[in-house]
Amino acid sequence: MRILLFCLLLFAFCSCKSEEPLKSRNFSKVEIETLLQDSLLNVRALEINEGRVVAATSNGKILRSILSYISDFEEGNYWSFTEDTLIPSNFRSIAFQGDYTFTLSIGSPAKLFQDGRLVYYENNKKAFYDSMDFWNDQEGIAIGDPTDDCMSIIITRDGGETWTKLSCDDLPKAKEGEAAFAASDTNIAIVGDHTWVATGGKASRILYSPDKGETWEVFETPIIQGKETTGMYSLDFYDENNGFAIGGDYTKPNDTLNNKIKTTDGGKTWQVVANGKGPGYRSCVQYIPNSNAKELVAIGFKGIDYSNDSGYTWTHLSDEGFYTIRFLNDSTAYAAGKGRISKLTFRE
Repeated sequence: MRILLFCLLLFAFCSCKSEEPLKSRNFSKVEIETLLQDSLLNVRALEINEGRVVAATSNGKILRSILSYISDFEEGNYWSFTEDTLIPSNFRSIAFQGDYTFTLSIGSPAKLFQDGRLVYYENNKKAFYDSMDFWNDQEGIAIGDPTDDCMSIIITRDGGETWTKLSCDDLPKAKEGEAAFAASDTNIAIVGDHTWVATGGKASRILYSPDKGETWEVFETPIIQGKETTGMYSLDFYDENNGFAIGGDYTKPNDTLNNKIKTTDGGKTWQVVANGKGPGYRSCVQYIPNSNAKELVAIGFKGIDYSNDSGYTWTHLSDEGFYTIRFLNDSTAYAAGKGRISKLTFRE
């Protein structure tokens, strides 16, 4: 009997311990350290790859920090230009596959480069590509505005050597005025084989593929839409179920109605959160790593905002403006925008 009672007590104790929630953090400030400053700099495409911050600029340059994770980028103000610094392109997308760096320009003709070598070219007056990402070392995707009656989607299955544009017969039809925004290179979210694409403009929806772009379906969203400047500007998924999107209208950056939405069912349905509260227009949102889909940071030219409850409430941390952000770990990120690239350290 004593042994049975002991086992029951032990089981109850372990069960209670296992149900204890993760420690909730509440960042109250952000420290901003400028790593690179240049009045001519304009960066909307930024990634962290193999211990380096890599940025693609609006005047066709690729910038890499020289030091690695080991030094925590303490000397991150030392930067180098790649050999393709004279490519006359406005880069808004950057992605990595193995040892290769891919950059994608906006406007027509569309040009996609692999380490400075042209691997895709599309001469169409309507061409305008917005974002790019890879599923794995062989397969990648880039998305852009419609040139016909569907969103433009190009895919590689051979490590980026060749890219093929999907037929509109295999994609959901675009609505009138539906496109996407090249604001922060975060129109695409990938988790495993799952892919979500955020559109914007007069219609702002989610295109979803469960199989790395082989098949597609479309989901409606309640985010503000109806004008060329409205809709989702940025999308992120923490896992296969939890996702968040932010945007608004950049011509009315202080408006906070219907510009933040979340999903818990893999993008099938979305709900507006923090309606009339929290940040207005923001160009980029990212989940903080290891936060159980609770912590988010939204960034834009009007400042930096933080949520620790999946986007229901927000804390405004800074008026400093950036266009895009990527996290190194659960308290350190790198952000870029007009005139600078910076290290951001979030603190309670």
